[in-house]
Amino acid sequence: MRTYSATATEAEASREWYVVDATGMTLGRLATQIATVLKGKHKPIYTPSMDCGDFVIVINAEKVRVTGRKLDQKFYYRYSGYPGGLSQTSLRDQLAHHPERVIQAAVKGMLARNKLRDQLVKKLKVYAGAEHPHQAQQPKPFPLIEEIR
Repeated sequence: MRTYSATATEAEASREWYVVDATGMTLGRLATQIATVLKGKHKPIYTPSMDCGDFVIVINAEKVRVTGRKLDQKFYYRYSGYPGGLSQTSLRDQLAHHPERVIQAAVKGMLARNKLRDQLVKKLKVYAGAEHPHQAQQPKPFPLIEEIR
């Protein structure tokens, strides 16, 4: 028996769009499920070296839940490249100003650090509110939602 490996045309032909409402969901658990769908591990044609995954739309990113004391203890760092150019933002401030970046950073951290990661992250669409401009794609409900509630 030969090992099956999907081709690029097969992977693109089987792409779906999924929408997930992040209201009340735990950030890390949601991010792992989104990363699984972006990679395509929920499909029988999954091939590790190819982009077989689906598109994911996350709405209500501002209502995501975090456990413990992460709101004040977790920080996001940026470095400008200049001496003294390290700036940090707490999770509480990041959720208040840019809640979509929190989910994008969590999902990006759960993907493998290789050339495929940037391609997979482009298929993630995150919106702070309940509206999104992807109605034409007819997104379906998220497939793995019952496991994370």
